[in-house]
Amino acid sequence: MFSDSDPAIRRTRAADATLTVTSGGVPLADQDVVVAQRNHAFLFGCTGFEFIPLANGELVPAPGAGPGGGQGSLGEADSAPVERLAELWLDLFNVATLPFYWGRFEPTRGRPDTERLRNTARWFTERGCPVKGHPLAWHTVSAEWLLELSNEEIVQAQVDRIRRDVTDFAGLIDMWDVINEVVIMPIFDKYDNGLTRICREMGRIPLIRTVFDAAREANPGATLLLNDFDMSAAYECLIEGVLEAGIRIDALGLQSHMHQGYWGEEKTLAILDRFSRYGLPIHFTETTIVSGDLMPAEIVDLNDHQVDEWPSTPEGEERQADEIVRHYRTLLAHPSVEAITYWGMADGGWLGAPGGFVRADGSPKPSYEALRSLVKGDWWLPPTTLRTDGEGRVRLTGALGEYELGAAGRSATFRLDAPGTTSVEVVL
Repeated sequence: MFSDSDPAIRRTRAADATLTVTSGGVPLADQDVVVAQRNHAFLFGCTGFEFIPLANGELVPAPGAGPGGGQGSLGEADSAPVERLAELWLDLFNVATLPFYWGRFEPTRGRPDTERLRNTARWFTERGCPVKGHPLAWHTVSAEWLLELSNEEIVQAQVDRIRRDVTDFAGLIDMWDVINEVVIMPIFDKYDNGLTRICREMGRIPLIRTVFDAAREANPGATLLLNDFDMSAAYECLIEGVLEAGIRIDALGLQSHMHQGYWGEEKTLAILDRFSRYGLPIHFTETTIVSGDLMPAEIVDLNDHQVDEWPSTPEGEERQADEIVRHYRTLLAHPSVEAITYWGMADGGWLGAPGGFVRADGSPKPSYEALRSLVKGDWWLPPTTLRTDGEGRVRLTGALGEYELGAAGRSATFRLDAPGTTSVEVVL
């Protein structure tokens, strides 16, 4: 049964259900039934970049390396053995984010990496994990060949890219970070790129309208996100302008890379209160908490922190485990939050940080076990035998999500979709 004692988490994430079990139109009275949870309604996500080679049968060990040796696909971290990493991933998470950085997905114009990404998306969906694509438009890791085009041509190329990819992946990927980090996009000055050029000319909101319209046209049923790392009032102003312009946003993406230290409950709740006032679902799209030395506080752009080694430490791992639990519990208690995506299963990914749940040698850290004890422990119903009453009823308290009930060699699935008290008929 759902065993979390936090009343806010119980109130937002659990249902007190009365199940009426019938067979052949007759209540299954005074019988033992087995009920087991199959999935969470809440989206517990993680990047799936490391598994592109696995899904495509490309695991060729490098000299001296394990089965996943060498650099991972699209420049992300690899971890050996990848097969074991996949087992750990699938035992904890239920939604994957796959990389669509334009400069890596289509480094040569007209030759996108569609088939490999389709294979990977299919690999996840066959295992019951929906997939989100990230991102369709971003000034960083943009296609260099855009710089050869006029601004008008860049806009058209961007629209064509969105229509093509959202169409090609419809049914496999129906959730997208449509545009990433627009607050800084027109003033980004690290290097020249096509998206900053057109954002300066068009303005933020017209560009957002253009890319969202293209994605919506290509897949009207998709969940489309606006995503940013800027938690300042600038992002709030942008959201307000977008909504006032009548642009439909399905969810707000908030990044929470905590390389410089855990935000803490007070800051996290303040951010949630500010961004929940728009009445939109909130996805924490990119979360990291490190298990080694913290990045110096004076670093403004996290990408500027370059070190030769950034090891995980025993003290840091205990701290990370504690902070992971606190962060997830804080987010689960807030009704606006629908998803949390952790940014990297294994250490050594983005910026080489020890931000993963798994060490470089493939062993899980305390943070993995701590989060799993919540997701598959306190917030999970393992196979449990219950006995129906004389009217075929059993009662349970369970996390929102999908369940299976079995009795007398037959089974049926049911869902708990809304918190509070509910009644469900289960027909065997």
